[in-house]
Amino acid sequence: MTGAARAALTALAAVTALALLIGGAAPAGASPGAAGADLPYAASTGVGVHNAYDKNKYAYFADALDSGAAMLELDVWTNFFGNSWRVSHDNPFGNDSNCENATTPAQLRTKSRNQNLAGCLSDIRSWHDAHPGHRPVVLKLELKDGFAANLGRGPAELDALLASKLGDALYRPGQLAAGHSDLDTAARAGAWPGRAAMAGKFLVELIPGTLEEGNANDTLWTDREYAMHLRSLASAGRLSQAAAFPAVHRAEAGDPRARYADASLWPWFVVFDGDASAYAGGGIDTAWYARNGYLLIATDAHAVAPAIDGVHPTEAQALDRVRLMAQRHASIASSDWYPLPSVLATVVPRGL
Repeated sequence: MTGAARAALTALAAVTALALLIGGAAPAGASPGAAGADLPYAASTGVGVHNAYDKNKYAYFADALDSGAAMLELDVWTNFFGNSWRVSHDNPFGNDSNCENATTPAQLRTKSRNQNLAGCLSDIRSWHDAHPGHRPVVLKLELKDGFAANLGRGPAELDALLASKLGDALYRPGQLAAGHSDLDTAARAGAWPGRAAMAGKFLVELIPGTLEEGNANDTLWTDREYAMHLRSLASAGRLSQAAAFPAVHRAEAGDPRARYADASLWPWFVVFDGDASAYAGGGIDTAWYARNGYLLIATDAHAVAPAIDGVHPTEAQALDRVRLMAQRHASIASSDWYPLPSVLATVVPRGL
């Protein structure tokens, strides 16, 4: 993106910022017109919900989708002798989720819950079909124990599952990279579409899971394994088959991709995910992410000093925190503010 183009976007953002902050919530399932539709996707800041599959937060995943949130998180297990991609916080053997495997919009909120990832994706597709042109949504998948390619649950199998369930509702790495050599080159060239063009799309983000990161015997984490997968697909001319974006997990100063000894993986990371307090603390140049067109997911936004309630802050407190994280160049400010749909649906210009 040229300097003139960036200046124009900044001017546009300045003009629309106040209106978005005051009235920014869009109705559940609506197109993003009332919530920053004319902003470039990478130049906007939305609000995410941690562990949106939790039945204590939403009775059904369709309710989470109705919330207006810009990001919804799912925890996924692959190992422990199971035969599917299981959705649960701490049970690796079974499913504990608000997903119901609805295959049509009419089935939403009518079926038994505790379904696996395929069931969650069916719900998402059914909701998508009932809400054409809905806001763009990041689906954040934490692979609690990583991939298990030896059990038929590796990167290629995840691509196939996402494609089979979500199909044209996915925004894929190949779409961002179109006409560019890799994701990094595309992002730095300003290739992200506008929010209006992203209407009706889901972007899948992958992060390593807590068990995976704590397992000294696991030397191939989700982030690196999926980046290797993207690199291989691109080499074979098959990047269009990829369905997800790997994220560099945990905040740190400088270019966090330097942790990967194989520098050929770096161009396949354009999503970064870490603690909001670290990003807001002043020790990390978060403007670097915005300048390069990278998405920055800031978790536990409520814990940034001075901390506010992680579930039940006032609406004013939560909106102030969203504005602060936007100023710190976050693309998503994530917390557990599920009781505040007007906050979840808020979209503000990034960097202002």
